Amino acid sequence: MQYILIALLSAVLFGASTPIGKLLLNSLPPFQLAGLLYIGAAIGVLPFSLRQRNAKKIHRIGKRNILRLIGAISFGGVAGPVLLLFGLQKAPAASVAMWLNLELIATAILGCLLFRENLGGYGWVGVIGTIGASVMLSWHGGAIGMVALLLVAAAGICWGIDNHLTALIDGITPTQSTFWKGAIAGGTNLIISVILEPYGKAVWILASGIIVGVFSYGFSISLYILAAQNLGATRSQMIFATAPFFGVALSIILLNESISAIQAAAAAILVFSLTVLLRDQHSHSHTHEPLHHKHRHRHDDGHHDHVHTEDEAPVYHSHWHTHEPTTHAHPHWPDIHHRHRH
Repeated sequence: MQYILIALLSAVLFGASTPIGKLLLNSLPPFQLAGLLYIGAAIGVLPFSLRQRNAKKIHRIGKRNILRLIGAISFGGVAGPVLLLFGLQKAPAASVAMWLNLELIATAILGCLLFRENLGGYGWVGVIGTIGASVMLSWHGGAIGMVALLLVAAAGICWGIDNHLTALIDGITPTQSTFWKGAIAGGTNLIISVILEPYGKAVWILASGIIVGVFSYGFSISLYILAAQNLGATRSQMIFATAPFFGVALSIILLNESISAIQAAAAAILVFSLTVLLRDQHSHSHTHEPLHHKHRHRHDDGHHDHVHTEDEAPVYHSHWHTHEPTTHAHPHWPDIHHRHRH
């Protein structure tokens, strides 16, 4: 349950970025705002990253994890936010918030086709219900330019790839992963903005972009990664799919955009879909290959029975550890230990 709540809090923080981002786009161009948001994300998680062991030893996480991190930064940190902000420039904030659930579609399809995730009957009902709610909301948005829709859809695909790659990174903690994504992606977009767009904005406007990045990207991304590593990217994305509804609510408050019976009905369908999704687990005999990695874990989950040579945190803690090969059966989700084929 705690990871469900973590994913939900992540959605609240990210949902707030859509209407606030719409306001900031009145003063900041997309590349510059994207850069400030991710620099803010890096600043927000930096203190937590430095407190954790091996925070500066990125070269020790292994080639595979480094490649995953590069892919996550490129798709999720550089391309995704810029595409979203260009779409947000061309469409109302509430409509863009509705379309953000296209990220769910991309995550689910990529998960089943490429990343060894499995969805049962309940899971697909949850996916279809969430997509249905998103379509209802999109229709409510009216006739909006196809260009804006395609930009947001492309951002969703980028973030779908990012979701899966990030969920598989096990050499660094979620806050460290968020720091590297924010620092590199934010710096890249700021450099591009210097080349393409002149600066000269008021300090308070630039600071506003960074502050939004601290909460809506830095804290939100870290919380999402933590949830995805324990629930799987597709299921975490289903919960994260509530973010557009928070975005719509804030659009009503901040931008005076209206609400309708269709939006209320869509919200009810989404709640039902998420409830059904959480029933989707499966159980079968599966084999764990030998594995040496680092991530946050506890010792009552049936997968971490190693012995410590020193005192560790009483419940959750993080350190490098080795899994011996084992075969067993139990209900499970596609977390970081269950990426076997079905």
